[in-house]
Amino acid sequence: IIGSNRGIKGLHERTLIRVSLLKMRIELRDEFRTMVGEVKIDPAQQPSRARLTDQDREVFLNWDNALDDASQLRRCLSCGCRDMFREKAFPPIVGVIVVFNYAGLIVGIFGGAENLFVRMGMIILLVTGLVVLRLSRTRLVCYHCRTSFYDLSIAQYHRSWDRSIADRHPARHPPEPKPSIDESFEIEDYGDESDASPGQIKAKESVV
Repeated sequence: IIGSNRGIKGLHERTLIRVSLLKMRIELRDEFRTMVGEVKIDPAQQPSRARLTDQDREVFLNWDNALDDASQLRRCLSCGCRDMFREKAFPPIVGVIVVFNYAGLIVGIFGGAENLFVRMGMIILLVTGLVVLRLSRTRLVCYHCRTSFYDLSIAQYHRSWDRSIADRHPARHPPEPKPSIDESFEIEDYGDESDASPGQIKAKESVV
C-alpha cells in the first residue's frame, strides 16, 4: 500500500511539473459566446486575473474547483461549466493546402498529372498536409461559452464533441437594449389629413 501511495504521489508530482512548464493559451468568450480576447497564463500559478494580449485590460478567471487531482482542467475558467470537449486545432494553412490539393486533383483528371512539375507539386502538397495534420494540437472547448484552451494537458474524461451534451447548452443572445419612452403623435389613416376632424386626430404615447 505504501509503495502504491508513493507511486501515485510521484505521478502527481510529475504531472504538476509537466503542467507548470506549459504556458496555457486561452481564447476567452463571454456567456453569449462573443470573443473577449486572448490570454496566456501559467496554470500552476492559478492567477485570478490576466491581461489580454491584444488589449490593455484585465479579465477575471474562475479557478473554483477548476482543476482535478491531477492538476488537469475540468471546469471552464470563464463560465465555470463542467461540460467540455476536445477537438483538433488546425492552423489556417490547412485550408490553403486543401484548396491546392483539390486543384491538383482537377488538373490530374484532365491529364495535367503527366507533367513532372505538377506531380512533384502534388506530392509536396500532400506531404505538407500530412505533416501539418500530424503536428496539429488538441484543444479543450467549453460547451457553454465556447472558450478554447490550448497548450495544456487534457484529462481522458474529456471526450469529443457530443450533440446530446451540446443540446443542453444552447446559444444565448444578449438582451436587447431597453427602449426609450418618447411622446409622439399619431394620426389615424382617414385619407386626406385635411379632411380629418379634430376628434379623429389622437395624441398617443408610444414606445420608440
